[in-house]
Amino acid sequence: MSHIAATDDLFFNKAGLDLSRTQRLVDETLSGADDGELYLEYCQSEGLSYDDGRLKSASFDTAQGFGLRGIADEAAGYAHASDLSEEAIRRAAQTVQTVHAGRGGAMAAGPVGTNRTLYTDLNPLGAVPFDTKVKVLADIDAYGRGLDPRVRQVSASLAGEWQAVQILRAGGERGADIRPLVRLNVSIVVEEADRQETGSFGGGGRIAYDTLIDAAYWRGAVDEALRQALVNLDSVPAPAGEMPVVLGPGWPGILLHEAIGHGLEGDFNRKKTSAFAGLMGEKVASPGVTVVDDGTIMDRRGSLSIDDEGTPSQCTTLIEDGKLVGYMQDRQNARLMGMKPTGNGRRQSYAHIPMPRMTNTCMLAGDKDPAEILASVKKGLYAVNFGGGQVDITSGKFVFSCTEAYLVENGKLGAAVKGATLIGNGPDVLTRVSMIGNDMKLDSGIGTCGKEGQGVPVGVGQPSLLIDNLTVGGTAA
Repeated sequence: MSHIAATDDLFFNKAGLDLSRTQRLVDETLSGADDGELYLEYCQSEGLSYDDGRLKSASFDTAQGFGLRGIADEAAGYAHASDLSEEAIRRAAQTVQTVHAGRGGAMAAGPVGTNRTLYTDLNPLGAVPFDTKVKVLADIDAYGRGLDPRVRQVSASLAGEWQAVQILRAGGERGADIRPLVRLNVSIVVEEADRQETGSFGGGGRIAYDTLIDAAYWRGAVDEALRQALVNLDSVPAPAGEMPVVLGPGWPGILLHEAIGHGLEGDFNRKKTSAFAGLMGEKVASPGVTVVDDGTIMDRRGSLSIDDEGTPSQCTTLIEDGKLVGYMQDRQNARLMGMKPTGNGRRQSYAHIPMPRMTNTCMLAGDKDPAEILASVKKGLYAVNFGGGQVDITSGKFVFSCTEAYLVENGKLGAAVKGATLIGNGPDVLTRVSMIGNDMKLDSGIGTCGKEGQGVPVGVGQPSLLIDNLTVGGTAA
């Protein structure tokens, strides 16, 4: 069954909407607008957490609703409701039409259709019995506690979501998608000589639960969480000052995502509030630096068959060999900037207006062996994992905390350090990349990006990188 047919069953057969009357209402509402759509959503989600040797919480939620949008130049009228009825859509239309009332706008051409699917449409929530999920969490707890006598606490959680959307445009154009999303998280606390440290690991994607509940997978997750905790148990205070910093592959791409990726979203550049505004076609990074946003990678957390405006996702090159060549665009910003949509129009739910957002943002591999990169550093820092951070989009300034990092001395890894923060400026950091590894890696599937109060699942990735003279904040005397 096609996604259109499957979502028709949800929205027009079970929910009670009449397709022809709903389409007529969309046509009437958007008459005179430059663009817009009716976004229908049905979503089921669940979460289970296991802590202190017992099931701590279990939740299940079903949400449905619509968002109706009309666009006139830079203005957008938006109204939403959880009531999927013709009456509710008609009331919303009265609000939306005020934005383009009396105008004679020509509706923008709709997205090119696609039959491509990048993930299963199987609903993961009902495919595995509740008791099986609880047993997996209990097994994780027992396995983690049995690995090392220093383990004091094991926490684990499973989360899943199944989202069905349909997008109706004026003139009868429709798009639909059915999106699964699952995630496993494990956290371990260890203690030795009155010192406690924590390690964690998470993974998932747009897949079913099968991968996550396989013993080989979750044992690997527990092993990794314990490894990080034990590394931190032996850590020493981090040094402070300017020094070379090597970033490991994979999850450290979160720094790229935050410090650089947001600045390459179309709305910030159209409004000239990005540090990259006005720099299209210019050198903004070291030679060899190529950054893409790729929403087409199979099963990845940030991937989308179509975005939340109906545009098929794509691989968009943002920086190519150091030169700025593209932005991530939704339909409105692309039209206002004279560019093409890139499939980056995303929203958290029907209650949120779409805007340009990242999918899977990655720096592509270079030609250096990671061992060669480390060997080139006389004294510096090797950062493998990151926690929280703060970024100023306008200036590009950032501060990121390292959850796993090591001293580098004479080309070799030294002691693990605790309390290291990386401080810098995103555009400036791009020009300080002096070596790019051949080991490009994607993260394990845990990223969630926040922007203007909306959270959406994303992916990141990068190879090992050497950044010359980055400021490190530390606690060493």
